[in-house]
Formats: sequence, structure tokens, C-alpha cells
Amino acid sequence: MARKLRMGMVGGGRGAFIGGVHRIAAAIDQQIELVCGAFSSDPEKSRLSGEDFYLPPNRVYGSYEQMILKEKELPEGERMDFISIVTPNHVHFGPAKLALQNGFHVVCDKPLAFSVDEARELVALVNETGLVFALTHNYTGYPMVKQAKAMVRDGKLGKIRKIVVEYPQGWLADKKEATDNKQASWRSDPSKSGLGGAMGDIGTHAENLAEYVTGLKVTEVCADLTSYVEGRQLDDDANILLHFEDGAKGLLHCSQIAVGEENGLNIRVWGETGGLEWHQQEPNTLIYKRHEQPAIHYRTGVGELDPAAVAAQRVPPPGHPEGYLEAFANIYKNFAATLRARMEGRQPTEIEADFPTVEDGLRGMRFVEVVVENSRRSEKWSKL
Repeated sequence: MARKLRMGMVGGGRGAFIGGVHRIAAAIDQQIELVCGAFSSDPEKSRLSGEDFYLPPNRVYGSYEQMILKEKELPEGERMDFISIVTPNHVHFGPAKLALQNGFHVVCDKPLAFSVDEARELVALVNETGLVFALTHNYTGYPMVKQAKAMVRDGKLGKIRKIVVEYPQGWLADKKEATDNKQASWRSDPSKSGLGGAMGDIGTHAENLAEYVTGLKVTEVCADLTSYVEGRQLDDDANILLHFEDGAKGLLHCSQIAVGEENGLNIRVWGETGGLEWHQQEPNTLIYKRHEQPAIHYRTGVGELDPAAVAAQRVPPPGHPEGYLEAFANIYKNFAATLRARMEGRQPTEIEADFPTVEDGLRGMRFVEVVVENSRRSEKWSKL
């Protein structure tokens, strides 16, 4: 394939936060170009957003339905290859389903859908069509997260005993949804966000990170969810005990009322012979702890690292910060490489296929559902 992959975008128009992140991430490696979009449910706003991105007027659409069906009518050499969905949660399922039904691959912002039933339907569609589906749990894209995963896989920690993953934020410590803050408004609205507040927004990132790094699935949860801000309809704080496969136990805490916190996602893993620690706000460092020995600090781009970590590194020489956008871009890079492999009739490599999938999305949706149900009940543990 001697061309870039062609992307259509759903959502992400003027005033949107995550749309710009996706466009930058998709463009970093020069493998993908934005060729069309339905950037807003308001056709005029979509048109103006298309002008912002210098797209031809006939490739800017008033709805995702119009975009998908019109693009399908174009010659194969012109139409988009995949769609990127960057809308609020309640507008993930519709465009994803229609795209898959019409032969287009999908990149979707998390969570996968509004409900578990919708998520299951998308899993079935992906399996039926064989199309490529990526979910942007972007924190799996950091080089040192991939290094941590490789070290656990290679037995550097021994059998895993304990996993602690945290995601504290403080931006919703007051009732921002009562102002004109668009990001706060839809996240705190059950009709748009779904069952979970902080749990659905950032708790799923923590769950996904714990399972990605350790390779262990959560099997049971014991949850305590709270809405601290008066009048808020969804949880803004969560404390969850976890049981994992193979006997490991853990703790997940996420909060959006932790005053003064920014994006404090971090994970600590302990096994029989060693431990690991990684912080998203200091992403170039992974701390490897050994019994009665000095800790070793792994650094992005320094020394002998796992091939997956090396492939995710972007900015030479060592010491330049690699952060959120680059990690996001690694999801798009691997998705694009897998899509190219598919179009060229070959199997993608293990590194190329290293991105969150529709199945990861279903696990995240089910995790939120079980956590919310458990928090409302009196029994201690609920199985996933």
C-alpha cells in the first residue's frame, strides 16, 4: 500500500477536547490522513469544523449516517478506510455499528458503548465481519507500560500477589455540571454517560491498565461508590477491592473529587520476587523493586528494553518527555499497521497487534456494570 490510510471522524468539532487529541495522534506517524467527517450533531457546526480542517465541502457531513452511507458509494480508491469515533459515550454504539455493517474499520474512544448489551452486539459484529476495531485506552501506549507488561510476562516479579491501581483527579470537586462546562455536563448525566460517573470515565482506564500490565483478569469485585457533590447523579469517587486470576488480589481507587490532583494514574504490582511502579505524570520512568536490593529505574530509550517498549519510543535522545499524545499515537500506529497487514494479506506481528480491542471494551463495560451493582447491594463480593 503506497498511500496513507484514510480516516473519517465522528464528533470532535469546534469546542471538543478529545477530537483534537485523536487528530494529532493519528497524524504523528504520517500513516493516516483525515479525509472526511461528521463533526457535530449540528450540521452547521460540522460544516464550520470541516472548514477549520480544510476539508472539501462535499466530504463534510451533517450526520454520521450520511457520512458512512455516502462514503460507501465512493470509489474504493477515494472512500475512507475507517472511522474514528470521538463523541460522548451515548453516541459510540450507533456509528460503530453502522460502520461495521458497511465494511469500515473502527477506532473508538472509550468506553466501547453506552451499555453492556450494546457492547456485546459490537463484539458479535466484529467477529462476524472480521474488521479491525481499536479502543483508545491510550495509557497502554506508553513505552514504560509496555516494558512493565513484558517484565511481568517474563517472570521478573515471580507469581503476582498484589496489584494496586489508582486514578485520582480533582476537577469535579465542585458542581461544574451546573455551569456551562460541556465536559462536566455530559459526564455527570446518566442519559449520556451511562451507569458510571468517575467509574466509567477514569475507573475503566485503571481496570484496563491493571489487566494489561499483569495479564491477569479481574474475577470478583467488592465496591464502594460515592457521590460526594450534592445533587450529582453519578459517582464521583470509587474504592474497589479486586480478586484476579491465579490468586492475586488488589485495590482500585479512582476519584474526581480528590482536590489538587491532576491526572494521577499510577500502578504498583508486587510478585513473589519483585515489584514494579509506574506513574502517568512521570511516564518515562519505571521502578523495578527487588527483595533487599536497590531499586532499578528503567528509563524510556535507555539501555536494553523489551522490543515492544522500543517500538513505542518516539523522541530521541533519552530525556525528552514522552507523554499523552505519543501514547495515544501508539494506539493509532499499531492499528494502522494491523490494518495495512490485513489489506496486504498478511498477519500482523505481535507488536503491530498490540492495542486494546473490542473485547477489552466489553470487559470494561461489564466491569463498570458489576461494580455499580455491587456497590448498591449488601453482599461483599460479585463475580465478573
